[in-house]
Amino acid sequence: MLLKSKFKLATAIGIMLSMLSLLVHLFLANYSAGGLTKGSMHMDDVLPFGPRPRPQRLWGPLRKLDHLHPFVNPSKSYAAPSKHNGFIYAKIYGGFEKIQSSICDLVAVARLLNATLVIPEIQATTRAKGISPKFKSFSYLYDEDHFIDALSNDVAIVHGLPKDLREARKKIKFPTVSPRNSATPEYYITQVLPRLVKSKVIGVIVNGGNCLQSILPATLEEFQRLRCRVAFHALRLRPQIQALGSQIVGRLRASGRPYLAYHPGLLRDTLAFHGCAELFQDIHTELIQHRRSQMIKRGTVKEQLTVDSVSRKTAGLCPLMPEEVGLLLQALGYPPTTIIFLAGSETFGGQRMLIPLRAMFANLVDRTSLCSQKELSDLVGPEDPLALDLPQLPPPKSEKQLIEEWKRAGPRPRPLPPPPSRPFYAHEKEGWYGWIGENDTEPDASPIEFRRQAHRLLWDALDYFVSVEADAFFPGFHSDGSGWPDYSSLIMGHRLYQKPFGITYRPDRKIVAALFENVTDHRYHPPRNWTIAAREHLNRSAGVEGVVSSAMLSRPVSFLSHPLPECSCRTPKSPAIQPVKDSNGRLLFGGEKECPDWMARSLAMASAKNSEPQNEDYEDELPEDDSSPGMQQESDRSDANKSSEQDEEMDPDD
Repeated sequence: MLLKSKFKLATAIGIMLSMLSLLVHLFLANYSAGGLTKGSMHMDDVLPFGPRPRPQRLWGPLRKLDHLHPFVNPSKSYAAPSKHNGFIYAKIYGGFEKIQSSICDLVAVARLLNATLVIPEIQATTRAKGISPKFKSFSYLYDEDHFIDALSNDVAIVHGLPKDLREARKKIKFPTVSPRNSATPEYYITQVLPRLVKSKVIGVIVNGGNCLQSILPATLEEFQRLRCRVAFHALRLRPQIQALGSQIVGRLRASGRPYLAYHPGLLRDTLAFHGCAELFQDIHTELIQHRRSQMIKRGTVKEQLTVDSVSRKTAGLCPLMPEEVGLLLQALGYPPTTIIFLAGSETFGGQRMLIPLRAMFANLVDRTSLCSQKELSDLVGPEDPLALDLPQLPPPKSEKQLIEEWKRAGPRPRPLPPPPSRPFYAHEKEGWYGWIGENDTEPDASPIEFRRQAHRLLWDALDYFVSVEADAFFPGFHSDGSGWPDYSSLIMGHRLYQKPFGITYRPDRKIVAALFENVTDHRYHPPRNWTIAAREHLNRSAGVEGVVSSAMLSRPVSFLSHPLPECSCRTPKSPAIQPVKDSNGRLLFGGEKECPDWMARSLAMASAKNSEPQNEDYEDELPEDDSSPGMQQESDRSDANKSSEQDEEMDPDD
C-alpha cells in the first residue's frame, strides 16, 4: 500500500513538472515570436573574447575612394527664378525606381521652365482604392513638407493647384504632354514652354522614369547638382518608413557584425524584355513569354517572341541567379554565417529560387523575418476592407429543368447524376494560377492587385533605405543599358554619393557568365584558379575600375546611377587620379572639384577622431583545390496614354 502511495506521489510530481516545463516553453515561444523575428540568425560563430574581426577586404572602407565626399551646394552664380511662367502638374506611372528618377527630372524641368511644380501624383497609390487616408499619393512614400522646404530656394512647389485652376483641370481645359525617355532640354524649351506660357498650366505624364536627358550640357551643370539635391536630400522617406528602416538596420547589426544587402533583380518584366524565359521551368516560362508577347504587341520589344536565353545570359543580359551569387560570395571569402539582407518587393519564382543561396548562407533574411506583422501593418496604415469574393454556389434549378435533364439522361439503367459544380474560392482566382489554366488572356488587375502594387512601393522604399545603409551591397541585375532606371542602379548611385568608400560590387555579368561556363560540371568544387579569377574580378568591380566601367554603361542613360563628378568633391590631399572621359569627351570620373576649406578641415578632424586600427583580414588565404571556397525592367506601358477625360486632380484637401 505504501509503495502504491509513493508511486502515485511520484507520478503527480512528474505531471506537475511536465506542465510547468510546458508553460515555460510556451511563455518563451510567445515572448520571442511577438517581438523581432520569425527566423533567428545563427550566432554559433561568435568569438568568445573581444570584438569580431572585420576584414577590410570584405567590408571596407575602400582607401582608393575615401577621398570622395558628397557636396551639392549650388554655386554663387545660381540665381533664383526670374519670373513665373505657370504651373506644372505631373502623373507618374511605374515602380519605386521610376518614381524616384521621375521626380528628380520633374524638379529640374520646373526650374528650367521657371514654373511652379505641383506635388507629383503617384498613380500606383491613387489607383489603389481604400488605402490609408493618412497618406495620399506623394506622401505615401515621402515627407511632403520636407520636400517643399528643402527645395524652397530652387523651385516653387505647392500642394495643389489653386481652386479655380483645379476646376478648369477637371473640365480638361489644360494641355498635357507625355515626354519620351531622356527628352532633351531643347524639347522642353521649344515644345513645352510655349504651351505653358499660353495656358498657364500644363500636365506631364511620365511613364518609366527618365523624362529628362541624363547628361546635360556643361552650361546646365547646376541642374545636375539640383537633381542630386532632390534625390539624396529632398526626397526623404516619410518618418514611419525611416523609423522602421532604422530598426531593421539596428537588428541586423545587433550581434556586432556587419551585413550585406542583396537585390536579386528577378522581375517578370525584366526577364521578358531581355528574353530570359528559358532560365526557368514549367509555368514560369509561360508567364514570362506571355508578358513578352504583350510587350511585342505594344512595340516595346522589337524582337521575336522566342529567343535563345542561353546566349542572352552569356551576353550578360539576364540577371544572375541566386545560386550564382552565393558561389561568388563564397569565392570572395564571406563565411557561411554572413548576414545577408534580401531587398526588393518581388523575386520572380518565389522562395524556390532562393533555396540554393539559403543553403550556402543560413542568415538570409528579409523584412518579414526582421519585423513583426504589426510593425508592417502599422507602416501600411488603416485601410478600408475590400469586398470579399465569397464562393458562388451554382444557381438552383427549377422542377421543370430537373425533369428535362432526367429525360435527356438516356436509357435505363441510368448513371448517377454528376456532382454539383464546386464553387471557386478567392485564393483560386487571384494571380496567374487563376487564369493561366482557363484562357490565354491575362485579366485586368483586380482591386486587391492595385492595393498590392501600392504596398510594393512601401516595401521597396523600406528595403532601399536598408540597402543604402548596408556595409556591402551586391546587385543581381543592374545597368542593362536600356535607358530605364532600375532599382539596384539607384541604390549603387546613392551609395556612391553618400558612402563611396563602402563596398559596392558592380559585377560584369558577361565576365561572370564566362566564369561559370568554365566550371559547369563542378561549380561547388571549383579549382583554385577559378576562385582567384572570380575574386579578382569582384574586388576590381568594387574599386575605381568598377566605378569607371559602371559609369560607361549607367551614366549615359541614368544620371542618378552615377552622380559623378558634379555631385561630389575631393579632399586636397587625395591621390592623383587620371580623369576618365566617355567617347564624347565628357568626364565620367576624376573631374571632381576640391572640397571647400571649411569642409576639408571638418573632414580632417572627423578622420583623426574616428581613426582606429583596422582588424587584420583573417580570410586572405584561399582554400585548397579540393575544398569548397569560402535591367532594368522595361516599363509596362499599358498606362502610357491615359485618356484625358479621366484626368482629375488628386485633391490635397480631400
